[in-house]
Amino acid sequence: MIALRDTLLLILNIAYFLVLLHFILSWLVSFQVLNMRQPLVAQVWNGLNGLLQPVYGRIRRVIPPISGIDFSPIIVIIAIYFLQRLVATQVG
Repeated sequence: MIALRDTLLLILNIAYFLVLLHFILSWLVSFQVLNMRQPLVAQVWNGLNGLLQPVYGRIRRVIPPISGIDFSPIIVIIAIYFLQRLVATQVG
């Protein structure tokens, strides 16, 4: 059971890192610190969008962006934190 718990926590940590990276990257692109014409930036952006947009889309159906602010990454981070605490205390 400990191996299962540790594997689930690792997967949740990777998901948390990807959401946080996407969040930071979106701000850097918005403020033109990073340029989408750079191939590496475009590849990372497209890859993260492909992974995260299905998750964000489900949240946006329930809570649409308010005044141009998208709360879906914050909600995903809170959900990941909740699942991490749940797995850490219940499994193993």
